[in-house]
Amino acid sequence: MALPEHILLVYGYLLLFAWVLVEQLGIPLPATPVLLAAGALSVDGQLSFPLALLAGVVASITADTAWFIVGRRYGHHVLRLLCKLSLEPTICVRRTQNSFGRRRAVTLMTAKFVPGLATLAPPVAGQNGMTYPRFLLFDTIGASLWVGALLTAGRLFGDALRRDPSLLDWVGRFSGALLVLGILGFFIGRVVRRRMVIKNLVASRLEPEELKRQLDAGEPVYIVDLRHPLELLPDPFVLPGALHISPEALAARHLEIPRDRDVVLYCTCPSEATAAKTAMALHKLGIERVRPLRGGYDEWKRLGYPMDAIPPVQPEQSGQPVVVTLVS
Repeated sequence: MALPEHILLVYGYLLLFAWVLVEQLGIPLPATPVLLAAGALSVDGQLSFPLALLAGVVASITADTAWFIVGRRYGHHVLRLLCKLSLEPTICVRRTQNSFGRRRAVTLMTAKFVPGLATLAPPVAGQNGMTYPRFLLFDTIGASLWVGALLTAGRLFGDALRRDPSLLDWVGRFSGALLVLGILGFFIGRVVRRRMVIKNLVASRLEPEELKRQLDAGEPVYIVDLRHPLELLPDPFVLPGALHISPEALAARHLEIPRDRDVVLYCTCPSEATAAKTAMALHKLGIERVRPLRGGYDEWKRLGYPMDAIPPVQPEQSGQPVVVTLVS
């Protein structure tokens, strides 16, 4: 902690503000060590705990407001971009949408403590029509809890260190190796899982042109829209004859899925990740002819192929399985 402490003593609250701002904008520059160091420095009055808290909260709110505006203006496109930058894009958007759809206020207040939610929650809030005053209220509470918890942990450690300086030797001896091993294990695990998903996806996905030919020829195809209900609010269309079913509900109702035709799954995830994951789950349940659609909904729409309009989907129902049946 010596380096963050030294930097903080030189540049003070401006550095604390900038560091938290950069991290909350999505740049992988962890602010946790700086906040812990600031808390430790507040023990001897070298930094003010309230001013450090204010700097961190204002920085977090500034970054979140920017993402909120971007999410409101560009919708799911920005979420796709954020997930492409993630090491494990398979569930990042859907996990955020599920959490946000069930309990918006709680999600915003706890997002900072959950890996993957901190950057995604603000644009999801903007995309799905949450008012800015309401967003600001709960985001401020969440930022205050997060910054306050880290500052308090640093202060407690600083106080313990002042009473027993030998703690610093013990921490320095073991924390570095454990931190490196933990980070390596985390990254390697994520990369391996992602490569497995992508490998299975490439082997089984269906081209939009092929699906279009099947539909034009009148071939029976079982098409499932796996998008989250919140994604349907700004774009209430599905592929011709598609069923809108959540991945969880589809797996639970696998006995209803016909085995005598292609089962085509699509979503708006990067690399059709949700569709690929669901396809693999259905394979394990004995459904062989299941294929994710390459490019998903966005590619089908880009090609100008026909789509069906659907009735409005209520966002407050997103915590429950939603099924919209269309007759082509």
